[in-house]
Amino acid sequence: MSRQPHPGWVPLLRHALAWILLIACSTAMAATVQAQETDTVQALISALEDPESRARLLEALRAASAEDATAESAEPPVPSLPNRIAQLTQEIAEGFVAELQELQAIGQDVMAALRSADWNVAGLAALDLLILIVVTVGLFLLLRRLARPVFAVLDGWVLKSQRGLALLRTVPAILLAAAADLLVVVLAWLAGYALALFAFGDTGTMLTRHALFLNAFLMIEVTKALVRILFASRYTGLRVLPMAGEEAAYWNAWISRLVGFIGYGLLLATPIVKTEISPAAGRTLGLLVMLVAFSYAVAIILQNRARVCQRIQAYGDQSSLSFMRFSVSILARTWHWLALLYFGALALVSVTRPEDALPFMAIATGQSLAAILVGFFVAAVLTQFISRRIRLPAETRENFPKLEERLNAYIPTALKVMRAVILVLVLAVIADAWGLFNLGGWLQSDHGSALLTKTLSVAMILGITLLFWLVAASWIEHRLTPRSGRVAPSARATTLLTIFRNALAIALTVMAAMIVLAEIGINIGPLLAGAGVLGLAIGFGAQTLVQDIITGVFIQFENAINTGEVVQVAGVTGTVEKLTIRSLGLRDLSGTFHVIPFSSVTTVSNFTRDFSYHLAEYGVAYREDTDEVVQRLSEAFEELRSHPDHGPNIVGDLEVHGVTALADSSVNVRVRIKTLPGAQWGIGRAYNRLVKRHFDAAGIEIPFPHMTLYFGEDKKGDAPPAHVQLLQSTAGPGPAPAPAPGTAHTTPEPPLKTRNMHDPDAADET
Repeated sequence: MSRQPHPGWVPLLRHALAWILLIACSTAMAATVQAQETDTVQALISALEDPESRARLLEALRAASAEDATAESAEPPVPSLPNRIAQLTQEIAEGFVAELQELQAIGQDVMAALRSADWNVAGLAALDLLILIVVTVGLFLLLRRLARPVFAVLDGWVLKSQRGLALLRTVPAILLAAAADLLVVVLAWLAGYALALFAFGDTGTMLTRHALFLNAFLMIEVTKALVRILFASRYTGLRVLPMAGEEAAYWNAWISRLVGFIGYGLLLATPIVKTEISPAAGRTLGLLVMLVAFSYAVAIILQNRARVCQRIQAYGDQSSLSFMRFSVSILARTWHWLALLYFGALALVSVTRPEDALPFMAIATGQSLAAILVGFFVAAVLTQFISRRIRLPAETRENFPKLEERLNAYIPTALKVMRAVILVLVLAVIADAWGLFNLGGWLQSDHGSALLTKTLSVAMILGITLLFWLVAASWIEHRLTPRSGRVAPSARATTLLTIFRNALAIALTVMAAMIVLAEIGINIGPLLAGAGVLGLAIGFGAQTLVQDIITGVFIQFENAINTGEVVQVAGVTGTVEKLTIRSLGLRDLSGTFHVIPFSSVTTVSNFTRDFSYHLAEYGVAYREDTDEVVQRLSEAFEELRSHPDHGPNIVGDLEVHGVTALADSSVNVRVRIKTLPGAQWGIGRAYNRLVKRHFDAAGIEIPFPHMTLYFGEDKKGDAPPAHVQLLQSTAGPGPAPAPAPGTAHTTPEPPLKTRNMHDPDAADET
């Protein structure tokens, strides 16, 4: 035997004895110090004043306290493995013997009840119970037959519905059929109840066996009615589970027989045996009923495991939704385990709670089936309505071109979230039905209400953020969309609105994430501080990047560069094709695309802002009359302005600035033509062509470089004779004849070619 700790009164006794000893010692010491003093308090004071006595007293108290603590903290020793095995074997043997004795006692009770039974009374009791059963069941079957036209009408109403409205008709029809079936059960039960009250025994009183049968009949037939809702073997339109008629009839019959066997065995036979024979005999009969039912259910489930798996998998393969296919595939592989678990739970509850096993299982099963059916119905309705593509009016699509696409993109995500919420709720209700989870208590608890409140708050925050982004993005797209009767947005507006949309998306994402984290209880203070430190470190390490962004923002706000304009930045001239918050992309005249960060932009030369000028200087020979030159330039301008293609691009008249220089080989006259932005290069090329033609017609010489040949000289300074022969070919094209010996052949040098580097599509100019 292990040592047991001291009871609670032992330490108190020890403390009392210690105090008695303390008082006695104090009295003795006080007699030594002061013989006249007899008061206990004075003796104790005197004892405490003496160092030796006080030390002995404290040592005694410490020893007593340590002994008490050791006795209280001592734990019984753990028995060894052989002792535990022996104890377990003893318990099993004693339990087996007790069961045998109980079975023997049950047998003796049964035999005693049979010997002492009054068979006349028993026969009359069995007869009136049999009459009640026959009348109630017969009336139930008759009412069921009379209700068949109602079921047939509802079935035809569902089958005649359109494909898109089938679900809207199926659910009301199933509910009406279930109500009619339950009404038949209730009417038969009421008839049996009236028969038991007024036809048997004393009028107005009901015998126990009659009440047991009627209660069992009501519960069993209600359960069978719920089973008929699922299978509906005779009515395809009212069948909840998708299967053939023969398959539905098979499972309906099997489950109905099992429900009837368990129900009448536990609710009728077992209570009667308990009352008439003994409680132990009733418990034994209940266990036998559940053992037979469990064995029968296991055999049926294992026999149909593969066939049902194939049927469920084939149904899942027909679905167009990946979520449905995945869920059905999991159900096909695990359905037999779920069924075995259900009947195992039924058997376990029958053993542990024999008094209310069947009502508990019926309520739990009904609540589970109701949760599954409601969840399936809600998910199906959401799938049918939300999965349809949203169609906006033509005017709305014109004003908000991406709104319809964005709304339809949100539908799959919203549907997945709703299905996940429905699945969690269904699982919670099922767990609550089987006593695994107290849903009502959890919702009323502080933790449950807080979690529910946080979940709703997070959903509301995300919904508001998504709605705000939808409105803002649609407004930006509305501003960027050119419409009839409205001027197309400028390049600056397009660039700024695009940058604003990207910045808004980032800001909303960050803000929503921070608010959600704060709502679920995470302290975002350290996160913000860490983000600030990280941002500071990144700012120091990426100063160029920060400079790019800041410079780009100010350039955009100053409207210095827009997409589609021709600019010169960082020594590169080209058309702006892309603008971001950090850089711009230019494509030059040769087709090369340049990405220039804004930190490299110190000066922006924009060639297509508001208006442009074609500025040119034309050199003529010194012998030409400048007034005539100006007149010819004006004539060329008038011809250019009357051109159907170039004329609309000219703004104002020709500006003649006059003679700007008397150069080495020419007199330069400068003119300027005001054009629309970006048209100056085309106007310049066309005007140069006309000027050349008008100058040629008037005989005005445009100087070009000349070549001087030097033939050398002798020591006397005399130059040798140079025989120059001018050759003129009249024979048409072909190689020119060779010069004669001693002659020099000179050919005018071609004019120098220059390129206007500011013209993105300029050709070579002379």
